[in-house]
This record gives sequence, C-alpha cells and structure tokens, in this order.
Amino acid sequence: MPSVMIACGEPSGDLYAGALARALRTLDPATRITGLGGDHLRDAGADLVADYRGLSVTGLVEALRVLPKAWATHRALVDRARRERPDALVVIDFPDFNFRLAGSLRRLGIPVVYYVCPQVWAWRPGRLKVLERLVDQALVIFPFEAEIYRRAGIPVEFVGHPLLELARPSADRVALAAEWGLDGGAPIVALLPGSRPNEIRGTLATLAAAVPLIAARVPRVQFVLARAPNLPDELFAPIRAVAGSRIPEVQGRADDVLSAADVVVTASGTATVQTAIHERPMVIVYRVSPLTYWIGRRFVSVDTFGMANLVAGRRIVPELIQAAFTPEAVTAETVRYFDDPAHAATTRAALADVRARLGEPGASRRAAEQVLAVCRGRRRPR
Repeated sequence: MPSVMIACGEPSGDLYAGALARALRTLDPATRITGLGGDHLRDAGADLVADYRGLSVTGLVEALRVLPKAWATHRALVDRARRERPDALVVIDFPDFNFRLAGSLRRLGIPVVYYVCPQVWAWRPGRLKVLERLVDQALVIFPFEAEIYRRAGIPVEFVGHPLLELARPSADRVALAAEWGLDGGAPIVALLPGSRPNEIRGTLATLAAAVPLIAARVPRVQFVLARAPNLPDELFAPIRAVAGSRIPEVQGRADDVLSAADVVVTASGTATVQTAIHERPMVIVYRVSPLTYWIGRRFVSVDTFGMANLVAGRRIVPELIQAAFTPEAVTAETVRYFDDPAHAATTRAALADVRARLGEPGASRRAAEQVLAVCRGRRRPR
C-alpha cells in the first residue's frame, strides 16, 4: 500500500494537490495520503495533518507574521512522518516552507518529489544547489524549466501544466452572466485581486477606483469579481463601496469568471496562466510593501513578472507593478482592448501560443505515475 505525504501552502497548490491525490488513487486505490493542504486535498481523500490557511502570504516582510504557525505546522508534519514513514513526500510550490520540510523528511530517509517547482530561473537561482541536495525527482510544469534542472543535476520530468485539465467552465457565457445578473451580450471585465489577504489589500482598492473610470469609457460595461475561497468578507469592502455599482462576487469559480469575461484584470501569479489558458486579454497588476519590493528586486533575474509573459518569452500583456499600478493606468490598458480590436486579437493569438507551450492535458496523472515510481523505489540513481 503506497503511502504519500503531500504538502502545499496556497489555493493553487491545494488545487493541484487535490488533482494529484485523485490521480494517485485512480492509479492505485490503496494509496494512503496525508499532509498539509485545504479543501481540495481533503475532498480527494487525504488525511490532513494541518490546513494551509493562515500560512500563505506574499513578501519577505509579510512572511515574518506567520512564522509561529509555520513552525508549528512543520513540527506536526515531521512528527507524523516520523511515526508513519510515508514512502514519499510530495511538496508543491510554496518553497520557503517546503524546503525546510523536505530537508527534515529527507533526514528521516524519506524520498522527496518536488511538483510545481520554484521559479529559480526568475528568483534566487542559488536555490538550485539546495534543490540538488533535497530532491529525488523534480516534476516541472513549464517546458523551459526541464533543461535548467537537468543542467543542475536534478532528475526532472516535464509533466505539463495541471490547469490544462482543471481550467474548465461549468456553463457557457450567456448562462453564467445570467446567473450573476449580467447581460451576456454586453462587455464584461473580470477582476481577480489575488488569493492571499495581503495581496487583496494591495490590489483591490486600486481596482475599485478604476471601475468608474472604465465604466465612463466603455459603454454598457459590466464587472464581475472572482473571490478565492475562505477569505474574510471585509477584505472586499472596497469593491462594494464603488458608487452606483453592484459587482457580483463569485467565490471559488475563477474558470467560470474567466470564461465569461472579455477582458481580465488580474493579480500576478497562477491566475495569469489560468487567464492565458482561457485566451482572455489581460492586464497584470501587483503591489507589495515598499520594503518587500526593494529587497525582492535584488534577487530577481528577469525583467517581467507575469507567467504569461515569461512563458511567451516576451511581454505580450501589460504589467502594472508597484507605482505603475494606478487606477488611470488600469483604465487605459483595459479600455485599449475594447477600443482596438486588432490589439485584442493579437493578444489572444499570443495567449493561444502560451497555452500550446504548456503541453497536453493529463499533468496530474503523469505526475502521479512519477510519484508512485518513487514510492516503489524506481528513482534515478544520483
């Protein structure tokens, strides 16, 4: 009976973890799964040692606030692993926590699979040396990552992006718009302010300020906001305060929101890949604390942040970061897609190319096959 511990620390990782757990159970129904995650991993049948909520923040400064919870969670997972000795640990993204967890379990003799690997090509490339010591198998989701890991001496497989199989709307645009009280025949702008509380605090007030500016320039425009699950209502107060506007808030259904939208304004992160898969023209926005940004820029080795642009290898959609992220700038970039159909069409074509570069659907099953191979001791020699 294979036994797998899975650890993830944010909504996107929980989504991937749930899909991986289901794939593991499909391949071997006897697989026992424990770990750190959320509703998706729990619903897939995992026995959660801890819930990730309260651990996930962005920024070096912001991370200090969650250290006590992080250490308590780390100890609980290590204690469980020491008692039960899983056949493999699968860590999903969330590197600041998962590096420590991987090191602790590796010292117990438990092999480590890293699925959805850290973006070492963009941020702190020195982490490759740490990964070479920690990881028995890397499973990467972007095609250009495989060679980077291979050159570092880390066994690696490109499995494709799990969102290709997961990013599916539940209905067509007209039905979704009607459900939310919108007109499917009129323009729709989707707002995705992020999945972590500090992200939303940094983005939503500016997005809310852009709403009336966009409305003044795009006839009949409507807005819909995608909410990540399990977030407090008070975080969304800025959007409810927009004068003369009642914007539907749709929780836990980002793919439905993206499918119904004409243009998307999204926080940088996994949502930019999700938006690219739906081939929706987007404006990428982001803001963290000034100190976090000042420190972080010294470790960044790329000149663009959005994953859609990074996968494309060029800037195909605008990025409004820190001081450049203003209501006026959001308005100008959003309105341009409506005013310039050729620009919108060129962007959609570039996003279709990004989608094609992400591989074929089936990443979760391919990842599960690799994990079970590690469990059975079929690791590549180091």
